[in-house]
Amino acid sequence: MASLPAKAAEPRYAFAVISGVMKSAADEPAAQRLINAIGLDQRLSFVVYDGNLKGAHERCADALYDQRQQLLQASAVPLVAIPGQHDWADCGSAAGGNYDAAERLDFLRQTLFSDTRSLGRPALTLTRESDVARFRAFRENVRWVAEDTVFVGLNVVGGNNHYSDAGGRNGEFDDRAIASAFWLEHAAEYAKRRRAKALVVFIEADPNFSRYEEHTDRFPWLRFARHRQPDGYLEFKRSLVNAAQTFRGPVILIHHDAHPTAAGFIIDQPLYNDKGARVDNLTRIGIAPRDPATQWVVFDVNYGRPVPFRVSVRSVSKALPLPALPASPAAPTQAPSSGTNAPGPGTGIEPLPGIQYVMPAPPSPAGSAPAVAPPASTPSLPASEPPLLPDTFGAGPTQPASATPASPASAPPVPGGTLPPAEPNSVQGGGS
Repeated sequence: MASLPAKAAEPRYAFAVISGVMKSAADEPAAQRLINAIGLDQRLSFVVYDGNLKGAHERCADALYDQRQQLLQASAVPLVAIPGQHDWADCGSAAGGNYDAAERLDFLRQTLFSDTRSLGRPALTLTRESDVARFRAFRENVRWVAEDTVFVGLNVVGGNNHYSDAGGRNGEFDDRAIASAFWLEHAAEYAKRRRAKALVVFIEADPNFSRYEEHTDRFPWLRFARHRQPDGYLEFKRSLVNAAQTFRGPVILIHHDAHPTAAGFIIDQPLYNDKGARVDNLTRIGIAPRDPATQWVVFDVNYGRPVPFRVSVRSVSKALPLPALPASPAAPTQAPSSGTNAPGPGTGIEPLPGIQYVMPAPPSPAGSAPAVAPPASTPSLPASEPPLLPDTFGAGPTQPASATPASPASAPPVPGGTLPPAEPNSVQGGGS
């Protein structure tokens, strides 16, 4: 009797996210060491630098962009860069050099975002919005595919998305908002057509979801006395609602968060539609490590598990030397001690369906990392038993479910830089 064909293995891969690592030239050696540490993990399909490759008080000079691009190019895994507020929107300030912000954005489009391939080696093929004739200028908006997941990166930045209160047409903002909305909703259609299992969206800004309901009032003229600045993220949030309605699978929004947390990230479901109903297939994950220079967030994806997405924080090994770069090196920040803790009040995590997470241990009193310790009542868990979340991703109530764990996942990453055995990974570019 002929044997039955073996069932194909479910896709499994991992990717890393870092953001806001470099604020001055003194941060470059530590940033290089961080990228080197990430490159040691052979399971990673790619890494995303989620905005702000420079600090708010650095001049937006051509030479600085060239230096930072070369640093990112040295990544041993494909690296996708997402624009941030300090990268171009703040360049009109005195500290930024009094440049024209729109001109600096165009410069980045011609340099950092000029190629159809990612940074790093080997490179990852990207689909850029500039392939669409109507949006030829918007090279920074990208899309790619890893296994059964569609990824999209958008130029939505902090500082109210570079919205201007000056009179007349807000040309740069308006054109970019239209382009971002199109690319996001197009990505949702693309994910739907190819029957993707998830849609992951990267932006740098925290889009301030608490303000969205202000615009859903039936009688907005009753709010005339508030005199609040218009919401520069309104169109993006509307497009996010539309995208989640088009693609009914899990939609994950990942962005930079400027407020470090004990967990290293925040997870919640903050988006509501115009009828006041929660968008239950959208999850927001804010990247907020205690020390961005020594920590990165890893997403382990395996659709064969009841809990397909696992989120954890890793730290640079203390044994990894600080590379010698032309910049004046700052004293390295010590990585936190190893261990895992269950999330609790004050950690910035709301338990959600379908995501498993591993929290790093609090730093020792002598450490130089910011002291953001979890509550004293938080119980300690063995490293082999990370806390699990309910096993239905992106749907259902957001309250904690029963304590019955999902099916066992692979061993969690070990904090402190120790990496698990290498596993094959596969990444392909997304077609139009």
